[in-house]
Amino acid sequence: MAARPDITAWRPRVEGIDEVFHARFADHAYPMHTHDAWTLLIVDEGMVRYDLDRHEHGAPSSVVTLLPPHIPHNGGGVTPGGFRKRVLYLNTAQIDPELVGRAVDRPVLHDPRLRHRVHQLHLSLERPGDELEAQSRLALVSERLAEHLRGELGVPRPAHDRRVARELRALLDRHYVEGLTLRDAADRLHTHHTHLVRAFSREFGMAPHQYLTGRRVDLARRLLLGGMRAPEVATSVGFYDQSHFSRHFKRVVGTSPGHYARTGART
Repeated sequence: MAARPDITAWRPRVEGIDEVFHARFADHAYPMHTHDAWTLLIVDEGMVRYDLDRHEHGAPSSVVTLLPPHIPHNGGGVTPGGFRKRVLYLNTAQIDPELVGRAVDRPVLHDPRLRHRVHQLHLSLERPGDELEAQSRLALVSERLAEHLRGELGVPRPAHDRRVARELRALLDRHYVEGLTLRDAADRLHTHHTHLVRAFSREFGMAPHQYLTGRRVDLARRLLLGGMRAPEVATSVGFYDQSHFSRHFKRVVGTSPGHYARTGART
């Protein structure tokens, strides 16, 4: 009897990603098919073999695979025990459609840094409430994919942009409780969203989502010491839920919100 596949799929609240798909297959083989999105694939266990435009390719765990939209391909495991993979289906607006031909010719990308960034993006997508982090990570991933396809990897990027970095910080200061999307911030500041992430990170040594989380935690500390209950604090400062709040609070402060509040009460 064939082993039952282990599959998880969802549509995240992140513009640019149509679907997230995680799967472990013991013996499944895909027939020839197409997608209307860019298929960004990493393999965590085993290896996948596939045909793309009549050429055979392999996807071991060390590489990133990018399959262009509307190009037929198939796929199946080639190692005992099957394979485990994580896939992002990226909206066609994420990558210039003129690069489809180059992706057909070179779908396998040997880039450990990109592989790690895609892994981090998947982790952020698994955590409700971390959408700004996912948006920032997606911007950098999409940029690096385009650089690969254009042959521009390693080309020097523009110098620091302190003005736009400080304008983004001011914008985050005004909206850190209710939050805002990276696209909205880029529209307000009349610049590209990827440039926002790079400029802010270079100027302040942290990503925009880290700054926003820090502002929320600072406000939470004051409310906790003022006597507000932790569940009420979580929603008051902009976190998705109590679990989301507790995870980030402990990461920043080093202890749970409840323990932090109790130390203030003893004092």
